[in-house]
Amino acid sequence: MNSGVTEHGRFAFVIPVFNHAEQISQVIEGLRPYGCSIIVVNDGSTDQTAACLEKMQDIQLLVHDTNRGKGAALLTGFAAAAEIAEWAVTIDADGQHNPADAEKLMQAARENPGAIVIGRREGMKEQQAPWTSRFGRGFSNFWVYAAGGKWLSDSQTGYRVYPLPMSLRLGTASRRFQFEVEILVRALWNRIPVVQRSVRVRYKREIPRVSHFRPFVDFWRNASTFTRLIIQRVLIPPPFRRRKNVHS
Repeated sequence: MNSGVTEHGRFAFVIPVFNHAEQISQVIEGLRPYGCSIIVVNDGSTDQTAACLEKMQDIQLLVHDTNRGKGAALLTGFAAAAEIAEWAVTIDADGQHNPADAEKLMQAARENPGAIVIGRREGMKEQQAPWTSRFGRGFSNFWVYAAGGKWLSDSQTGYRVYPLPMSLRLGTASRRFQFEVEILVRALWNRIPVVQRSVRVRYKREIPRVSHFRPFVDFWRNASTFTRLIIQRVLIPPPFRRRKNVHS
């Protein structure tokens, strides 16, 4: 990592957390060498996550009293990050992402001002990623293309860089996992570039990975979200789908 303190004030890390007590400390420690602000949103965790986070130094801790969903946690983190940074770098709290890859995503953001940068996960099969993750990615990729008009290789990745405060102005309605696909579609509607960079994943771990993805419930939620977006794309002309002042 070579960003160091020079990136302080440009990038802030945003980590949504729900019941990841065993993984969150390692994730945070892996990000410290960048010298950027670290914003952690505890989204109503019911395990030992709160106690773990309260012991950690030099983080900005935000708390939802009840679980509101990953999208809601991200938006809370974005609002805080927008006060101190130009970009929010999001990383999942389950330990699947390699903190060293953040530099690659941050560099892509520097090279593509105003773009959303997504980390395209490589080696999911070799790393024994759950079938639900691999199936969900392919399902999501197709429907993001249908709703947004651009093919993305990993529309479900949580490792991203979002431009601020633009990302808060897109009018995204979803507040759970579906937020991450809806914001991509709305970005494409608003002519915001979406840039992809390869990142590594780590599913083979001594500490079991905790996932809150529920295949059937989240499948139907995804289907509902994509149906809504596709109907809007078909029925509403592009100028009326775009948000006013999103780029200002």
